[in-house]
Amino acid sequence: MNVKSSTSKTFITTLRSTVVASLLVTAGVPTAIAQTGETHMSNKQKVVDLLKSIETNDPTPVSYINPQHYTQHNLAVADGLSGFGAVLQALPANSANVNTVRAFQDGDYVFTHTEYNFFGPKIGFDIFRFENNLIVEHWDNLQETPATNNPSNRSMIDGHVEITDRDKGKENKTLVTGFVTDILLNGEMDKLADYFQGDNYIQHNPAIADGLSGLGTALEALAKQGIQMQYHKVHQVLGEGNFVLVVSEGSFADQPTAFYDLFRVENGKIAEHWDTIETIPPKAHWKNNNGKF
Repeated sequence: MNVKSSTSKTFITTLRSTVVASLLVTAGVPTAIAQTGETHMSNKQKVVDLLKSIETNDPTPVSYINPQHYTQHNLAVADGLSGFGAVLQALPANSANVNTVRAFQDGDYVFTHTEYNFFGPKIGFDIFRFENNLIVEHWDNLQETPATNNPSNRSMIDGHVEITDRDKGKENKTLVTGFVTDILLNGEMDKLADYFQGDNYIQHNPAIADGLSGLGTALEALAKQGIQMQYHKVHQVLGEGNFVLVVSEGSFADQPTAFYDLFRVENGKIAEHWDTIETIPPKAHWKNNNGKF
């Protein structure tokens, strides 16, 4: 018997059983899942555990998803809980690795910054929306992990992780929204210095060096190659304390693109930046009709 194959099949069988049990819970039928005491777990921890279950094959976190109402915005995955299960079934046994480095909560939303080996190495941001302590909606943005660090020797995932200034979350979101609107959407480059402490700016984009000077050099290089990066619309702004995530729609090299930008704010200025950039496929290739955003 192939032990790896057997383990994978066992997980999928258990996943299906969990889905059925969850349906029974919503119908008012008492089951073991309803009595596990998981309601005391934070939504942030539920998300971290769900993502880790891709690696561990632990079926329990699947019960944190509402089986009757789960909207999927990853366009490569079919809608609903069955779509999530199909992706897991397609994974080669014991091939996945999941390391969530940052996790944040903003009201009913939890968003994470994760290093994946999932059909190949990737860096991803995931957003989950909760209703009544169950996950009902998911968005993400994935980018292939580069072979080397950026010009300042930083990876796409390293850097600060501590959440501070929880009392300043609202003003930090306002600051970052202003930056994205003024600079990235409207191109008002004369306002750039308003958002930074001089050239002290830590950059994790794989092609850009630290500082405003690094950003300027990268933009010049793109212009010389005739490549444009344009932001057209902001869809979501989420934050906790000193961290703010902005989800935007635009284009890169004339291709429809989703931009996820995570900023760390320090002393009222932007101090650090991570991002993922993902091309939006043509609608004919979508596995659900919910859209990327």
